[in-house]
Amino acid sequence: MFEPVPESFFEAPTLELSRDLLGQLVVHETEQGIVAGRIVETEAYMGVEDRAAHSFGGRRTRRTEIMYGRPGLVYTYQMHTHTLLNVVAGPVDTPRAILIRAVEPVEGTEIMAERRGHMPIKQWTSGPGKLTKAMGITMKYYGHHFTECPLIIAKGEPVWEVEAGPRVGIQNTGEAVHYPYRFFEKGNPFVSKYR
Repeated sequence: MFEPVPESFFEAPTLELSRDLLGQLVVHETEQGIVAGRIVETEAYMGVEDRAAHSFGGRRTRRTEIMYGRPGLVYTYQMHTHTLLNVVAGPVDTPRAILIRAVEPVEGTEIMAERRGHMPIKQWTSGPGKLTKAMGITMKYYGHHFTECPLIIAKGEPVWEVEAGPRVGIQNTGEAVHYPYRFFEKGNPFVSKYR
């Protein structure tokens, strides 16, 4: 039913891929059933030259190692109590990644409701830590590839009205604070709140 995007999809230049991911679907086959969300917000991190990227300056640690791998790999990391989901982007040895910041629930809403139903539906998946909780995505997917079940990016519909702006929560990164590397669907209620 859900068909993964081809591996070649991930070979686009990072900023282009960040836009192209909008409208595609994150699909997770869980023990409870399938949960899927349409990507409505992303943030690109441009690697070695980007002060906001974990791999800035060529940093290579156990955490960032996967960013040096092939495009389309899953880069998960923990921030406080949240797991954040990223797509490795850029050629091998070019450590770039795209954070999936928000999705719009499209399938498995009753499963998401069990995990997030104590709050309004608009808040279930409107942020990078929220969507992984709602979809049951954990650190175990670090190094997995988005073309392989049980966690894939599947073909969706293109987004026609895309807006760009600065990324969220990256203070103390010099000029990188202002780079317009956050892409989102205009007017979508599931886009995270920009403070």
